[in-house]
Amino acid sequence: MKVTIVMPTYNELENLPKITEAIFALDLPGTNILVVDDNSPDGTGKLAEELGAKYDGRVTVIHRAGKLGLGTAYIQGFKAAMADGADVIGQMDADFSHPIEKIADLVQTLSDYDMVLGSRYVTGGRLDDSWPFWRKALSGFGNFYARTILGMKLRDVTGGYRFWKRETLMRMPLDRIKSNGYVFQVEMAYVASLLGFKFHELPIYFADRRWGQSKMSLHIQIEAAIRVWQLLPMYHDLRRGIMLE
Repeated sequence: MKVTIVMPTYNELENLPKITEAIFALDLPGTNILVVDDNSPDGTGKLAEELGAKYDGRVTVIHRAGKLGLGTAYIQGFKAAMADGADVIGQMDADFSHPIEKIADLVQTLSDYDMVLGSRYVTGGRLDDSWPFWRKALSGFGNFYARTILGMKLRDVTGGYRFWKRETLMRMPLDRIKSNGYVFQVEMAYVASLLGFKFHELPIYFADRRWGQSKMSLHIQIEAAIRVWQLLPMYHDLRRGIMLE
């Protein structure tokens, strides 16, 4: 089984070699990393090429012209991974916020589901202990806001630690997914939910990034709040349990 983890990057020079080493140290057969780099000024893309040589081609990289956004990075990465024969496509951040030791559990659990995600908002999951109350409250409210408006049972609709079966992504209308900030995660989950795909959430501890700066901004948060409402009319043609041909 070929597992490809799609990892968008922008200025992750400090994190990328460390997280690559940690993932491959798990010694999970068939695991590869696809870096989608948005022309990072710090040279992350060039480093990804060097890691590809170091790890016998298990790291590949898509170089993009500039900072084109999280959503398009994942869509491009998903399509490239499928074209390269991946059976399972994962998505995760390069900043160590997603617990690497959970990868094997997520992939194994996927055999019974269409998508499995590491969840902060099911029993056993939690946010970084060092986060102040307001930050935890904002994250929790964002999830409550999106899943309530869209009527989703999924608890962690904004989480980005996900593993998809190839067949699931092939049935998704990826060319219709237009959100390009962190609300991309909400749109993907919403469309998959409308199509009747089976989800499972495994609890994780979501740690703050170890190195570098967060990409989250007020602009991204405002975009997400507005975009959630726009998703309702965008997918009025989809019905729960009806698969696209």
